[in-house]
Amino acid sequence: MALMDFIKKQFIDIIQWTEEGDGTLAWRFPMAGMEIQNGGTLVVRESQMAIFVNEGQVADVFGPGTYKLTTQTLPVLTYLKNWDKLFESPFKSDVYFFSTRQQIDQKWGTPQPITIRDKDFGAVRLRAFGNYAFRIADPKLFHTEISGTRESYPVADLEGQLRGLVLQNISNAIAGSGLPFLDLAANQVMFADALTKELAPIFAKLGILIESLTVQNVSLPEELQKILDQKIGMGMVGNDMAKFMQYQTAQAIPKFAEASGGGGGIAGDAMGLGAGVALGQVLAQNLQQGLQAPVAPAAAQTAAAPVGVKPEEVMATLEKLGDLKSKGILTQEEFDTKKAELLKKLV
Repeated sequence: MALMDFIKKQFIDIIQWTEEGDGTLAWRFPMAGMEIQNGGTLVVRESQMAIFVNEGQVADVFGPGTYKLTTQTLPVLTYLKNWDKLFESPFKSDVYFFSTRQQIDQKWGTPQPITIRDKDFGAVRLRAFGNYAFRIADPKLFHTEISGTRESYPVADLEGQLRGLVLQNISNAIAGSGLPFLDLAANQVMFADALTKELAPIFAKLGILIESLTVQNVSLPEELQKILDQKIGMGMVGNDMAKFMQYQTAQAIPKFAEASGGGGGIAGDAMGLGAGVALGQVLAQNLQQGLQAPVAPAAAQTAAAPVGVKPEEVMATLEKLGDLKSKGILTQEEFDTKKAELLKKLV
């Protein structure tokens, strides 16, 4: 009877995995009660690794190559099974294959803006997205930490966890780089390098190597982008008040055209544009003259102030300044400064 049972047994001569489809990270060789033949062959292809697991304990690990299964090629398993000499009978062991090729074009992105500290702006909320590639570098660690005893483990079951790790560490990467937001946005490669450096040890704890990461876009929410555009515009004109006023006037031209044109169509729009430009030029000239005027002694200024200045001209200028302030072209501080200068001329 024992002889018949032995004959009925199925023995495995070749253990191998030909990957079918795409996206499988780990695959368990189907044993189904079969035993591995002593002297059988293990085939591990390029971009694969295999491990033998004995009663839940990881034993031998194999890289690419073809192996004849003996006590010499299975030293850990031999020790666990107490084979003190060449074994003659078949044996049972779980065999797992792992794909070590790159898993490319894995997407990541911020579903909502994230807040980061910034040297230039104090704090900003940004959006970013890109992709990354990874591979299994330590199959033993990946088996114990991630895939376990499952028959197969696809990329899809892991991508959500990895994407979450990328998003979680964006703030740390930016803080660790010491770079302000504008430098990161202008140099996305630098941003990607900082994020990869932050993620490498975290991925390694899962038995995974992050091969590459790209940042395809970094942007601010629309309302913050408008503020940034204004700041850039002011930076371009610097301390030149005349140019600053011209810049503000140019920004306000659409408002002038809308307010002055009303329902008058093209003619009204043209009038609004002309009025806006004229007021901007008058104001810029007045301010420029005030800034360039030499500083005279107080007594001389007091004596010279009233000469050639008519009250109706001062009042007309004040009305124009008030109109510019109400339209947001002048700040309250700029209006008050110019108002004080004009009122001195009436003394």
